[in-house]
Amino acid sequence: MGSISPVGCPRILNTNLRQIIVISVLAAAVSLLYFSVVIIRNKYGRLSRDKKFQRYLARVTDIEATDTNNPNVNYGIVVDCGSSGSRIFVYCWPRHNGNPHDLLDIRQMRDKNRKPVVMKIKPGISEFATSPEKVSDYISPLLNFAAEHVPRAKHKETPLYILCTAGMRILPESQQKAILEDLLTDIPVHFDFLFSDSHAEVISGKQEGVYAWIGINFVLGRFEHIEDDDEAVVEVNIPGSESSEAIVRKRTAGILDMGGVSTQIAYEVPKTVSFASSQQEEVAKNLLAEFNLGCDVHQTEHVYRVYVATFLGFGGNAARQRYEDRIFANTVQKNRLLGKQTGLTPDAPYLDPCLPLDIKDEIQQNGQTIYLRGTGDFDLCRETIQPFMNKTNETQTSLNGIYQPPIHFQNSEFYGFSEFYYCTEDVLRMGGDYNAAKFTKAAKDYCATKWSILRERFDRGLYASHADLHRLKYQCFKSAWMFEVFHRGFSFPVNYKSLKTALQVYDKEVQWTLGAILYRTRFLPLRDIQQEVFRASHAHWRGVSFVYNHYLFSGCFLVVLLAILLYLLRLRRIHRRTLRNGSASALWMEEGLPSQKAAGTL
Repeated sequence: MGSISPVGCPRILNTNLRQIIVISVLAAAVSLLYFSVVIIRNKYGRLSRDKKFQRYLARVTDIEATDTNNPNVNYGIVVDCGSSGSRIFVYCWPRHNGNPHDLLDIRQMRDKNRKPVVMKIKPGISEFATSPEKVSDYISPLLNFAAEHVPRAKHKETPLYILCTAGMRILPESQQKAILEDLLTDIPVHFDFLFSDSHAEVISGKQEGVYAWIGINFVLGRFEHIEDDDEAVVEVNIPGSESSEAIVRKRTAGILDMGGVSTQIAYEVPKTVSFASSQQEEVAKNLLAEFNLGCDVHQTEHVYRVYVATFLGFGGNAARQRYEDRIFANTVQKNRLLGKQTGLTPDAPYLDPCLPLDIKDEIQQNGQTIYLRGTGDFDLCRETIQPFMNKTNETQTSLNGIYQPPIHFQNSEFYGFSEFYYCTEDVLRMGGDYNAAKFTKAAKDYCATKWSILRERFDRGLYASHADLHRLKYQCFKSAWMFEVFHRGFSFPVNYKSLKTALQVYDKEVQWTLGAILYRTRFLPLRDIQQEVFRASHAHWRGVSFVYNHYLFSGCFLVVLLAILLYLLRLRRIHRRTLRNGSASALWMEEGLPSQKAAGTL
């Protein structure tokens, strides 16, 4: 009896003590793990929430000089060969983040003074139509400029694209080919940039419109993943897979651009469209562009169907010219038929409702002059120019009777550039969010104001700094023209609230060249991703991926918890066995029987 206490009890006490210590250590480990999870989730959750704002802030400021010493920065060059001159843009982007669903983070390169690396020369490349052998010499200053800014070690892997627009389109194909041939032959001799046969071409107006649409939506962040519940989204039927379910992604913005000669509209068509006739379907094929911005052709989340239409003669200046031609022809004809003298002298002018009140103007053609005087009647001006829209009664059509797919006005957003901005901002000072009722009232008031008063306001500097007398003279007409094109031509309702007129996006002028470099380098991320797969040391990426991969992290956490539970259950079984063995030994000794150990030796 007396030997039981000193032998059995201390072993039980020691076992309990060890269990308590082990459980305490495990509890501390679990607590530490829990708090680590909380801290990490809070930290990276906050980073995720702030990521959108940080990207926005980066786009607004974006004034840091490009770190040319960073080997992970890549470069790309686009030369925009326009009708009046050629301009070179140098872009850069960091190494792709490894996620095949993300696009490259491309932005303009900035020099040591934080200025965008851009250079322009004159005249346009089309001026060398009869002397194509001089084209490479003409463009060399631009390429030398880019070569000075892109690190020498990066030249061989820096793609160079020379893309020609309006000026080259009007040349005969033989002259286009001769100019491009000179570029493709001479440039590789003098420069080490990545420049293949497909990197120099004359692009169509449709391509230019698509590139502009890509560039603007990229800067707006519309190709990124949905991050907040309050972000505008749209259901999309992926082209070519209409039988599958629609996907939900960020709503893209449409663009309206009215220049001096032409007007262009481009927007995404998220749903499958139907056509009123086979002829309309044929026309639509030339106006709808389907493309994949993703780096993997098998991934469809970045497949877009975009409608792009360009209307020559519908720009602000071209429309005014057409309008004046009509006035001249009609006035001359009426004078001849009715024996009148309207517009032939300043004392008997043609009364033009589209000019400000009491302003005097002239139209000269074939040595003959028609004198005008403004009456400033905005409503009559709109009515007068409506026939110039060339609308038809056919369904789903816009200006000139051209096919236009339906726009979901309740779930859409458009940006208006060039004349859309100048008409609303330069004189009326209403740029930004467009409101048809307010714009109409302001335009009416402007048109009905005497020209002498408008001149006085101009001299006092009450209008935008770049507004000149030409803008003041034709503001009334252009306001009416913009209004009619937008509401009658493109059929936007007068209560449409989602048009923003702008000169820049996020304080930056967005060129179509940004969309071009983004589209043409879209397969580069996949190459980088494949290289990363075979790279031996990739610890940093794994660490970042581990933090962001919540499923993996949760799985590891559950495995640790399960191991702890199994260990505690094992300790509990050992403890119970120890207690049973201790009780049996005590019972045998009380009854004078040998223990099991002793019995086993018999």
